[in-house]
This record gives sequence, structure tokens and C-alpha cells, in this order.
Amino acid sequence: MAPITWLDKLEQELNVDVDWMDPEYIKAMQPKIKFHDQTSNQLWVDIQLGHESNAELLKQTVAELKDAGWLAIYTRMAAQMCKLNIGMISGRVLLQTLPSKAYDTEFTLAHARLYDAEFKRAGISRDRYTIKIPSTGPALNAAKILQAEGIQTLGTALFGVPQAVACSQAGCLYISPYYNETAAHDFPDKLWPNVKDPAAEHPNSPRIVQILEVYRRLYKATGQEQPLLKNASFISAEEAMAAGEMGCHSATISHTVLNELAARAYDEATQPGRGVPKTALQYRDDSPAVPARLQKLLTIDPLREDGKPQFTLDEAVKIDYLADGGKALDAAIEADPAAKKRLAVALELFTGGENRSKEKIEIALAAL
Repeated sequence: MAPITWLDKLEQELNVDVDWMDPEYIKAMQPKIKFHDQTSNQLWVDIQLGHESNAELLKQTVAELKDAGWLAIYTRMAAQMCKLNIGMISGRVLLQTLPSKAYDTEFTLAHARLYDAEFKRAGISRDRYTIKIPSTGPALNAAKILQAEGIQTLGTALFGVPQAVACSQAGCLYISPYYNETAAHDFPDKLWPNVKDPAAEHPNSPRIVQILEVYRRLYKATGQEQPLLKNASFISAEEAMAAGEMGCHSATISHTVLNELAARAYDEATQPGRGVPKTALQYRDDSPAVPARLQKLLTIDPLREDGKPQFTLDEAVKIDYLADGGKALDAAIEADPAAKKRLAVALELFTGGENRSKEKIEIALAAL
């Protein structure tokens, strides 16, 4: 028998998703794993939009929608590129509303509905896709409306506990807290906390376990389903393994880290901690949500100046983060320097991908 890999072990502890849109990569990985969800962002969509394999599809789509504007072309292309992968995964494909409009409720709502129409046109039903919504006050107000319409959403660009509670109040299916700030991928020597034991030592681990604990307590207090935690933004294989130990429901992982996970033989004796076999109903489970060796993370927050957790369960229940257009959430982000900076940098990064795609489409339109 072949030795079990880190990827095999992680799949035992949570649902492994692919954070990459290349159908050839997903196909090549199938002998090793069938991914659950396929996530994306404006950067990944832009890469695939410019890939030679999609040149003819782009030309055809531009001709069909030449009078509808660049966003209509972009949205149809994104849905059609997801269609290439839907048969190779077991779960959902995910696309993100425009980051440049993250503080515009009506635009976010309109773009998500446009995705909904394009997925329907592509033959992808609502149980096979999710719309990623930036976790700002205005955008999550759009998510609440979309959920009521039967369109499932994920709260993305999430860096703090208040954002996670707001996603619960919006009724999101998933959230994706970023384990590393987006800039750390470009400047690892300066910004990446490359620690030996990420679950216990990474400065963002406390926020991950605190979100899970708040959701578990909210479920017990209200009986309402809480968003499933799909951790994102890993730089190392060790960080992805930490998501399993912390109790995340899924992890969306780049192709580079997936390759590393698949190449490593798993040796239990060398792991600083281990997760438990995944279950479908973690928030309803009476077992401890946080492993014993990580319990201390519930009492600290290295990203805050005072080192204390962001707030208690009572505050989570009492504050309506979506009221008045989401002002309470945006105020909470403003009061958290780490979340404020990381959210702004992430939105700027993804807006860069958005703008590059717009330029590609405008060049294609001019060539008609």
C-alpha cells in the first residue's frame, strides 16, 4: 500500500477544496483526490480569462454580448469557466462579486444576481454554486437579501470575529477567514509568520478558533445554523494541516500548497497536533470545539494591542452588525487596525485583477 500523504490525512479531517480554476490541474489531481469545492477570486478568474485555452470562448462571448458591457462578458466568462470544472468536483464552484464595489449594497446585489442568471444559463443549479461576498457592512446586507432569495453566499475577505458574526446574521452558508494577510504571499520574509507549529503559534490562530467557538455557542443559544468555516490563504502545508486540528470544516488551498501536501508522507509522530475525523454537524456536536492544547487561544489575540479576545458571546448576540447599512460592522473593522489594514489591502489586490480582466475584455471588444 502507498503511504498516506498529508493531503490524505487532511481530507480525513476536513473537506479539501481547490483554490484554483485550471481544469487541467483539477483533472490531473483526480487520482489523488476529488475536491469538494472549487473557489476563485478576481486574480484566478483573470489568469484563466487570459489563458489560450479560453481564447475562442472569450471571442465568442464578446461577440454575443458586445452591447451589454464588459461586466456582462466577464460574468458569463467566469460562469462558463466554472462549468469546465463542475463535473470534476463533488461540491460547489464559487465566484466573487466585484471587490471595487465592496461598499455598494445595490451593485453587489445586482452582480450576484447576474452570476445567478449566468450559472442558470450554464446549467449549474443553485446547489452547485456559491457567491463570494466581501465581508463589509454594505456587501453583507446584500448577502442577507440573496440568502432570502435562495442564493447561497460566502463571506470573504474576513479578518476578524465581528465580520464572522455579521456573516452569521446575514445567513451566509460559508465564511473564509484569511489565515495569512494577502500581502504576506508577496512579501513572506517581511510579513509571513513562518512558525513551526502554526495551530498553536500563528498569530491568526486565536481568531480562527474564537470564530468557531462563537458559532458553536451561537448555535446553542439560538438553534440557528451557523456558517461553515472554509479557511483560506495558506502559504505552507503546515498551515493547511493546522486548519484540520483547529476544527475548520473545509480548507481552500492553492495548487502550490496542494502539491506540497500530496508529496509528503504522513507520520503521526512528527505532527505537533492532530485533528479529529470530520463530521457533518460540528456546531451541534457536544465534544469540545477547540482541542485541549489550543484552549489558550480562546483567551488571547496577538493581533490586538491589548492582546485580549475581540469580544464575548453576549456582545455577539446583542450587536446587530447589519443595521443601518452595516454601520456597526464597519465601525468594528475601523476599530481593529489589523482587520482594517488587511481588508483594504485584499480589496485593492483583487481590484487589480478585476481591472486587468476589464482591460482584456475591452481589447477584445475593440478587435471586433
